[in-house]
Amino acid sequence: MAGAADPQQTITFQGAPGAYSDLACRQVHPSMTTLPKPSFEEAFAAVTGGRAALAMIPIENSVAGRVADIHRLMPQSPLHIVAEHFQRVNHHLLAPKGAAIEGLKTVRSHVHALSQCRKLIGELGLIAVVHADTAGAAAEVAERDDPTSAAIASALAAEFYGLDSLKANIEDAEHNTTRFIILAKEPIDPDPGAGPVITSLLFRVRNIPAALYKALGGFATNGVNMTKLESYMVGGNFSATGFYADVEGHPDEKPVELALEELAFYSSEVKVLGVYPAHPFRSGAAPGETE
Repeated sequence: MAGAADPQQTITFQGAPGAYSDLACRQVHPSMTTLPKPSFEEAFAAVTGGRAALAMIPIENSVAGRVADIHRLMPQSPLHIVAEHFQRVNHHLLAPKGAAIEGLKTVRSHVHALSQCRKLIGELGLIAVVHADTAGAAAEVAERDDPTSAAIASALAAEFYGLDSLKANIEDAEHNTTRFIILAKEPIDPDPGAGPVITSLLFRVRNIPAALYKALGGFATNGVNMTKLESYMVGGNFSATGFYADVEGHPDEKPVELALEELAFYSSEVKVLGVYPAHPFRSGAAPGETE
């Protein structure tokens, strides 16, 4: 019997084997063992509990938008963002061996994958069935072995579950790209002199007039570029709002340091989630491919 995988050489993700997160893990850390988990909570717990060194977590997609669960989990998590990865998503229409496109009646996948492939689904007149995740849909189609049933998932899922790819690159938008963050128990401190750095943080502003405007003013006056700002509800309270932000630069660089000081003055809470190297995609490089 093979021995258990070394936790220090294990990277976890949410989803079934063959999911796009699994693909991202294999591309970024090909020498590591991937550890699938059914929920984001369990993926986070695998790292905090020492069963994995890293977690590959999707945070937003260029078509579907943000992954809402992450904003709920990150404020309470002790984990740190140590890297980011941009992954091009290429959807495949998968079916059991011997099936033909003309005979398909239903297609199963995650709700976002289905919405990203509306054109083909409409052209083929398929009935869309929502599944918890893309790879899980592929596994179900393989188990059913019904030539009228298909799944939208990755090429890796086709390999895992013994399915045929009847059509590749079926997504409506050519820019379909997912941004992942990689989490670890310990933070890193990248050298800003070695290349661009991103600082990610959560904050809540004080309940005073124009607090958000004043809190963000330090980034403008100090010339710090904020590449992302999103709001999210705190604790189900309509009057309590938190914000997630990405800014270019290292907290030790004077402009970022001054901007964060001003942010803290007008905020009731500021939490730095991670300081990490910017992915080359930000400067125009192509994202990773999920073929």
